[in-house]
Amino acid sequence: MGRYVKKSMITMIALVLLIMQIPVQGEAAPNIKDLVIDLNIPQVNRKVKNQSIQLKALQVLKDGHFQLAAENLTWSSSNKNVATVNEKGEVTLTGHKGKTYIKVRDGHFSDRIAIQCKGRDGEIHINKSKQERYNLIGHAISSMSLEEKVGQMLMPDFRTWKGKNVTEMQPEIEELVKEYHLGGVILFRENVVTTEQTTELVSAYQDAAEKYGLLMTIDQEGGIVTRLQSGTDMPGNMALGAARSETLSQQVGKAIGEELSALGINMNLAPVLDVNNNPDNPVIGVRSFGESPELVAQMGNAYIGGLQESGIAATAKHFPGHGDTAVDSHLGLPEVPHDLDRLKQVELYPFQQAMNAGIDAIMTAHVTFPKIDSTKASSQKDGTEISIPATLSSKVLTGLMREEMDFEGVIITDAMNMQAISDHFGPVDAAIRAVKAGTDIVLMPVGIKEVANGLYEAIRSGEITEDRIEQSVERILALKINRGILKSESEASLEEKVSNALMTVGSPEHKQVEKEVANKSITLIKNEEVLPLRPAPSDKIAVIGNSYLADLASQVAHHHDNVMVINATKPLTEAELSKIKQANYIILGTSTSSVAGRSANSDQMKLANQLIDQTNAPVIAVGIRNPYDIMAYPGVDAYLVQYGFRPSSFKAMADTIFGENQPSGKLPVTIFSQTGDKLFSFGHGLSY
Repeated sequence: MGRYVKKSMITMIALVLLIMQIPVQGEAAPNIKDLVIDLNIPQVNRKVKNQSIQLKALQVLKDGHFQLAAENLTWSSSNKNVATVNEKGEVTLTGHKGKTYIKVRDGHFSDRIAIQCKGRDGEIHINKSKQERYNLIGHAISSMSLEEKVGQMLMPDFRTWKGKNVTEMQPEIEELVKEYHLGGVILFRENVVTTEQTTELVSAYQDAAEKYGLLMTIDQEGGIVTRLQSGTDMPGNMALGAARSETLSQQVGKAIGEELSALGINMNLAPVLDVNNNPDNPVIGVRSFGESPELVAQMGNAYIGGLQESGIAATAKHFPGHGDTAVDSHLGLPEVPHDLDRLKQVELYPFQQAMNAGIDAIMTAHVTFPKIDSTKASSQKDGTEISIPATLSSKVLTGLMREEMDFEGVIITDAMNMQAISDHFGPVDAAIRAVKAGTDIVLMPVGIKEVANGLYEAIRSGEITEDRIEQSVERILALKINRGILKSESEASLEEKVSNALMTVGSPEHKQVEKEVANKSITLIKNEEVLPLRPAPSDKIAVIGNSYLADLASQVAHHHDNVMVINATKPLTEAELSKIKQANYIILGTSTSSVAGRSANSDQMKLANQLIDQTNAPVIAVGIRNPYDIMAYPGVDAYLVQYGFRPSSFKAMADTIFGENQPSGKLPVTIFSQTGDKLFSFGHGLSY
């Protein structure tokens, strides 16, 4: 009797378990109609790297949109002699010749993709099926409303709301994300204060998106354009150009990408690929890798590779090139006068190399290129006739970038609130012109409601065709699939996201990369047998300057106890000069970003020459930002450049001055005298 009861109970439990399983498998069926491996989608491209390739499974919903599948997935390989696959969809090739089918199942639906390998050093073919089921993007677009399509193309900023910095989600902002079906949002320094807060804010933005994930973007270039207030402060592009290491550039891109990814940020508006061949450039400068197109391309592609390896969408900027300008497009409308042949050799070269390597997106420049597009418009500012900037030019975006350079990725405008645009074109007119020209994403439109409604009306009136809009939406959705920027069947908890971010952002491994770049970037340009310093304990060192003086002085003080710090913005008085004459060595920090700043007639440079001419102590000058400062004080005893004001650069500079770091940086630009003679050539750099 007992045995019969036990057997009945076991049977009953088995039946209950079976019944419990049925709803679980049936839950997906009402809303989900298919399961697809992302690499089967025609617009999705992914390369095999280190004999490995990542696959993701997408659930196709009956209303046309799609999301990442995350639960009950089973991956398998039909020929493990060719490739294996783990539970996360990561395929590892063995190097043996042959063909395998990688299959995924979720209990309801399944999909497979064929991978053929021709040996360890042979070609690897991903055989995509041409079935209609894989036209996910086309089907999704056909089910979207006009408003949803336009929304994918809008990327506003919410730096402040009602006069306060936006550091947490506001109900009104959440409503705007939903009402205008926004495809992305850009974050600024005001929005990203701490690791925990940033993770929570980004997560809240993604929660507000209704269907597709948001492109959460930021300008985390490194160096002087660093938005995150927590994490690793990389020295910047020109420091990488001076270090001359593709490996370091790749490591920097990867470290930045890993930190952004941990925070939930999925797109970086970096790197700058402008060739800084104009010392008078007020807006690019040290944001560029240098004046050589080849150097910019090499360092840029390595940086891009690191970003994309970490899963972040990379954006090359500012096309077709903002390097040879002397006007800041935030404040005015610059012009690059060169013809196409010259542009191909210099400005366009790094962009073409990035396109060839598979860059995700390109940002346009608010700069006129009259030799490419001589079209004129009447300025709304004063009625004068002006050339059309690249951002609004069909000849630049469609003719040059799409047709001639074969770029298939996403085009994004530079900020539409910059004066190069806002001064001359109304917000709605500028957005319509940019979309007609070929842009896919309108960055920071001035007035979401007005710009969105203006675009709706332009489409309904036929000024912009709906087909043109759908081309952009296709590229945006392809980018989102390629980088996994999609809603998921199941998301990690906020606690898990924060915990991961705290482990990743500012990790020891990233700090080590930061330190190595800073050390290898320091460039010793002039040394009249002064460096390295070996002061006696009684020797007095004067550290003088204004900008970032405390940073420089504190690092010098780590090496020597007897330090005098003098904050000076102009030539010294007799009393101050008398005091500094007591020093055995003078370390002067100068920081400039403009022609006026490095003019010999500026107060900062008058101070520099006063120290050189009227004291007997050796003067060691530090170019804190731009390397060109020595143009104003060529008679200095020693001159070093650090290319930026991040903490690691000041430490590396002090270590170099005192001989603890061997200077190995090479000039990424040429330095001329004030009269145009060459002082120091590209590639120049001394050592000890």
